[in-house]
This record gives sequence, structure tokens and C-alpha cells, in this order.
Amino acid sequence: MFKLNELSDNPGATKSRKRVARGPGSGKGKMGGRGIKGQKSRSGVAIKGFEGGQMPIYQRLPKRGFNNINAKTYSVVNLGLIQKFIDAGKIDAKAEITEDALIASGLVRRLKDGIRVLAKGEFTAKANISVHGASKGAVEAVEKAGGKLTTTAPAKVVAE
Repeated sequence: MFKLNELSDNPGATKSRKRVARGPGSGKGKMGGRGIKGQKSRSGVAIKGFEGGQMPIYQRLPKRGFNNINAKTYSVVNLGLIQKFIDAGKIDAKAEITEDALIASGLVRRLKDGIRVLAKGEFTAKANISVHGASKGAVEAVEKAGGKLTTTAPAKVVAE
């Protein structure tokens, strides 16, 4: 049994902070480790990307690649995990397995732009799955088990 007033940290677990600019005996006296004069020896200075007026390196280097602002991000689910949840009784294989059912079971945390099913793992349940996207291997694996995997692609926006 231990008492609250007898609790203490392990030896060496805590270290007292270095008190700078407290005399020559402290080892960090006089200028407090900031050197002599200059902008960085003063208080209130934050120079993150500043290079003394020179063009900063992040602006000098060429940029590569492309970021698609319209890209869709899908929540990814493997068939093996769906089978595991069916075996555990968290998903009912007799009813249609929709995106809402996958979220309710706890297999998928959030919907994002939809759910995409991949073929990793064994799938033996005869189940009908309806999701936003699926790989060819996943569709074949579900059909081989006697089920059906339908994808409901999001409606395309037509520019006028």
C-alpha cells in the first residue's frame, strides 16, 4: 500500500530547467547564450522562412506535381474485414450491406466521399454489398461466393 504523500518520480525522470542570464557562475551568464548583438539576440523575434531579404529557398526551388482540388477521398474496406465482421455477428449478411450498415457496425469510421471495397482477404459469405466503389478483384470475389457487389458512382456534375 502506498500513500499519496510518499509518491515521487523515478530518479532522473525530472530535470530542472536551465536558468539563463543569472551570472557567470551559471554557465549561461552575461548574454544568456544568445551571442553578441544582432536581431536574434533581441526579444520578440520569429524569423521562420526569412533569409535576410534574399529570395527564400522555398520560393527559389521549382515546384513539381499537381494537386487536384476535385479529387475524391474514399474510406477503404477490405473484403477480409467485412467477412470477419459477418462472422462476429456485427454485420447481417442476409440483409443488404450498405455504407450505412458498415458505419453502424464500426468497420468504417466516417463516410468521406464514399466507401471503396478492395479484394484483400478471404470472402465466403453470400451477401449483397452496395458501396460507392470497388476493385475488379473484389467484385469477382463476392460473385464467386454467391453474392453481388453493386457500385453506386456519385452523380456527375455537368457544367452549364
